[in-house]
Amino acid sequence: MEDEETEAVLRAVGRQIKVWREAAGMRQGELGAAIGYGEEMVSAVERGRRIPKPDFLEKADEVLGAAGKLAFMKADVERARYPKKVRDLARLEDEAVEMGAYASHFIHGLLQTPEYARALYVMRRPSYTEEEIDQYVAARMARKAVFERVPLVALTFVLEEVTLHRPIGGRMVRQRQLEHLLQMGALRHVEIQVMPTDREDHAGMGGPIRLLKLRDGKTMAHEEGQSYNRLVSDPREVQPLEMRYGIIRSQALPPRESLAFIEKVLGEEET
Repeated sequence: MEDEETEAVLRAVGRQIKVWREAAGMRQGELGAAIGYGEEMVSAVERGRRIPKPDFLEKADEVLGAAGKLAFMKADVERARYPKKVRDLARLEDEAVEMGAYASHFIHGLLQTPEYARALYVMRRPSYTEEEIDQYVAARMARKAVFERVPLVALTFVLEEVTLHRPIGGRMVRQRQLEHLLQMGALRHVEIQVMPTDREDHAGMGGPIRLLKLRDGKTMAHEEGQSYNRLVSDPREVQPLEMRYGIIRSQALPPRESLAFIEKVLGEEET
C-alpha cells in the first residue's frame, strides 16, 4: 500500500465484495472457483490487500448478482492502481489550460508509446516487478487523456536530439515512437521542438522542466530527479523556471523544422 487514499478505496471495495458474497451464501473458495481466481486472492481483495482487476469485478458482479454495483467500481479501482505521485500529477494536468515540458534524456512521458514507456520501466534499477511495470505504464498512458480534453490544452514540448536516436526498446520500438511523435506534432494544439546537439548555448543544462498553467491563473512547476519528485508552487521558484523554458524554446528548432528533422531521422531509421 502506498498511501491512505489507495487503502481507503481498496478497503471499501473489499467490504462490498464480502457483503455481496455473504448475501449470496458463498464461501471465498466458492466465489474464487466461480470467477476463475484462487481463494487466497479473494481473501486478499476482501481485506483490501490486493487490487482486483476489472475482470475480477465484472465476474464477481455477475456471479453475486450485484446488478452492476461491483462492476461500477472499476474506475475507482483503476485509479487506485496508479502510484500516488502519478495521480497527483494527473490531477494537475486535468486543471491545466497550458503545459510546457523540456525532456533531456528520453522522450517526454506524455509523448511516449506504450512499448517505449515499458522499455524505460524495464531498465530501471533497482528493478520493478512486472506488476509495478504494468501499473506505471497504464498510469502513463491514462495521462495522455490531456490531449483530448475540451477545451483543448495548449501543449508544448522540447526534446533533445539525442532522444530521437537513442534506441530505447530496440529498432521497431524506436521507429514506432518516431512515427508517434509526427502524429502528435501534427495536432493543432501541440507543438514539438527539437534541441539540436550542436547548440553552443543551451539554457536547459540544469535538467528537465515541466510547467503547468492552471484555470485559476496559477502556474505550477514539476521537478523530478533520480531520487526526488516535487511540485513547485512558490512564484519565486516558478518564475525563473518559466524564463528558462522560454529561452530553451527560443534556442530549439521551430516546430515545423522540428517535425522535418524527426521525419529525417525516421527516414534514416527505415533505410
